[in-house]
Amino acid sequence: MRTRVAIVGAGPAGLLLGQLLQRAGIDNVIVERQSADHVLGRIRAGILEQVTMDLLDEAGAGARMHAEGLPHHGIELLFDGGRHRVDLQRHSGGRVVMVYGQTELTRDLMQARAAAGLQTVYSARDVRIEGFDGTRPRVVYRDADGERRIDCDFIAGCDGFHGVCRASVPAGAVRTWEKVYPFGWLGLLSDTPPVCDELVYAASPRGFALCSQRSPTRSRYYLQVPLTERAERWSDAAFWDELRLRLDDAARARLVTGPSLEKSIAPLRSFVAEPLRFGRLFLAGDAAHIVPPTGAKGLNLAASDVKYLAQTLQDYAADGSEAGLDRYSARCLRRVWKAERFSWWFTGLLHRFPGEAPIEAKFRSAELDYLLGSEAGLRTIAENYVGLPLDG
Repeated sequence: MRTRVAIVGAGPAGLLLGQLLQRAGIDNVIVERQSADHVLGRIRAGILEQVTMDLLDEAGAGARMHAEGLPHHGIELLFDGGRHRVDLQRHSGGRVVMVYGQTELTRDLMQARAAAGLQTVYSARDVRIEGFDGTRPRVVYRDADGERRIDCDFIAGCDGFHGVCRASVPAGAVRTWEKVYPFGWLGLLSDTPPVCDELVYAASPRGFALCSQRSPTRSRYYLQVPLTERAERWSDAAFWDELRLRLDDAARARLVTGPSLEKSIAPLRSFVAEPLRFGRLFLAGDAAHIVPPTGAKGLNLAASDVKYLAQTLQDYAADGSEAGLDRYSARCLRRVWKAERFSWWFTGLLHRFPGEAPIEAKFRSAELDYLLGSEAGLRTIAENYVGLPLDG
């Protein structure tokens, strides 16, 4: 098989890249080690920045997002028993975010790809990449009929943190930066109405909590828990009881409980690999970087990587110049590190850390009090939360 761009990974990053390339006249094939049902079964966050919304429209997959997504103009922060609203639209110069589940976004991109007649290989076994340090890269995999090979001009590594693409780069060619946080998020999904029209971030003496949503009738809640915890140890009743203890009276009064549709624990980490280009291989999304979910940056960073990569490959197809290829890594990383900084800072501001001195909680409360009482502080939160401009 021959194609211009072989994309490894059929998550949102790979699917979005495939759509953008196809609409620019650049043929591509996606290879995914999991089944399509498995990809759609992943429960992930769904807060979209304007950059991501615009890219879905550009990819021809934004119609349902606009029809069913929930625009959010602000967020609410709970600390020291009080609730404080950050008006995102006012303090960011008019920008907002959209709540739209990643599962639904992935479904939209899958359907757009199928409608365009583009090839996606699911359930590919023993995937490996070769030749990316030269001019004849290829992706090799196995299916029920044996070994297959895709010859290509470029490989896009969109296969996540544990994928084969970054792992295939020689150890001396890549540098990684990582911080593992000493807690995780226990998440519960339920068909219950949300406690608020906007997301509620709670900095409680018992630990962090987040009240988010997928629709007017489906909610997603999170509790900060130790890394040693296991989701199966938590009954639904225990989860709801603990959540109540971390909320204020207004949220408790509106909390509707019900059976969980899904319950899991996600560890928190900050991770960046540098550079993101290795010859004809380009990393994008979680293959290149991970952020704590506190700042809602993971999916949006993947989308901005894809925007830069699609533009880079289009420019190369137009004039054959490698200047854009050479700039890809630096363009992405400038934005990545700013988002990593915000996610790290916002996580530290809202969570309790094991073994910390009592004075640390007082420092956090004082900083929150300052930020929420300052136009500059509110602008800092808002402009980072809604997403910094591309190439900004």
